[in-house]
Amino acid sequence: MDQLLIIAVLTFVGVAMLIFGAYLVVVFYKERSDLTKRIREPEGYFPEMLQDKFIPAIKGNWLKILDFLGRFVKPTGEEKPSYHRNMFLKAGIRQENAALIFFGVKMLLAVLFLCLFVLIKIISIPTMSSSIFLILSILSAATGLYLPDLWLKIRTARRKEEMFLGLPDALDLMVVCSEAGIGLDATILKVGEEMKMHNKTVSDEFNFMNLEMRAGKQRRDALKGLAMRTDLEEVDILVSLLIQTDRFGTSIAQTLRVHSDAMRVKRFQRAEEIAAKMPTKLLFPLIFFIFPSLFIVIMGPAAIRIIRVMLPALDK
Repeated sequence: MDQLLIIAVLTFVGVAMLIFGAYLVVVFYKERSDLTKRIREPEGYFPEMLQDKFIPAIKGNWLKILDFLGRFVKPTGEEKPSYHRNMFLKAGIRQENAALIFFGVKMLLAVLFLCLFVLIKIISIPTMSSSIFLILSILSAATGLYLPDLWLKIRTARRKEEMFLGLPDALDLMVVCSEAGIGLDATILKVGEEMKMHNKTVSDEFNFMNLEMRAGKQRRDALKGLAMRTDLEEVDILVSLLIQTDRFGTSIAQTLRVHSDAMRVKRFQRAEEIAAKMPTKLLFPLIFFIFPSLFIVIMGPAAIRIIRVMLPALDK
C-alpha cells in the first residue's frame, strides 16, 4: 500500500512538473519571438499599452467559460477588487476582465488537477483507503488553486527585477534630456520611446505614465501611480524627489544625477552580494550530486579490486 501511494504521488508530481516545464518552454519561445520582432521592426512595433500577454490565446468560448467560472470564486468584499487590481497592475496586467479570468483559471486548474488525481487513483491504486484519498484529493485541488498565485508572484518579482535593472539607464537618459533643456513631460515620453529596445518593462511604465498625463491626469498623481505599479523603493524615492523638485523649483537634472549614481552603486552592491552567495549555494549540489559521483569513480575500482582479492582469502 505504501509503495502504491508513493507511486501515485510521484506520478502526480511528475505530470505537474511536465506541464510546468512545457509552459516555461512556450514562454521562452514566445519572449524570443517578441524580441526578434522588435529587433527586425524597431520603428513599427509597439503594442498597445492596454494589451498584454496575459490573454494571448484565450479567445472566444474559452474566454467566456473562464469569465463565467471566475464570477463564482471572485472575492465579494469591497476592498478585494481594488487589492487584486493593484496586484495585476504590479504584474503588468491591465485588462478589465483580468481578475475574472484569473479566478476562472484557478477554478479550472483545481478541477483538472482533482480529475487527474482521481484518474491516477482509478488506474494505479484502486484499493486506496478513503481517508488518504480524501486528503490527496484536497491537496491536488489546492495545488491547482495555488499555481496561478505562484505564477503571478513570479511574474511580479521578474517585472520588479527588470525595473530595478533598467532604472539607472532610464535615469541617465532623463539626465541627458533635462540638461539639454527638455521638459519633464517630454523627457518621460523620450525615455519611454528609447528604452523599449533595452528594457521593455521600463518603457511600458513610462509610456503608460505619459498616456495618463495626456489623458488629463496631474503629473503628481501619474508619478504616484508609477510608484504604486512598480512597488520598488527606488521608484518611490525617485517619485518623491521629482514631486519635491517640481514643487520647490530646484534643478531636475542635478536631482536625477544624484539618484542615478546612488542606483548604480546599489545595483553594483547587489551584484556583489549575489556573487558572494554563490559558493554557499553551490555547496549543496556539490555534496549531493558531484561528490558521490567522484567517490564512485575514484574509489569504485579500488573497492572492486579489494573485494576480488580479499574474498578468496577469507574463504580459505
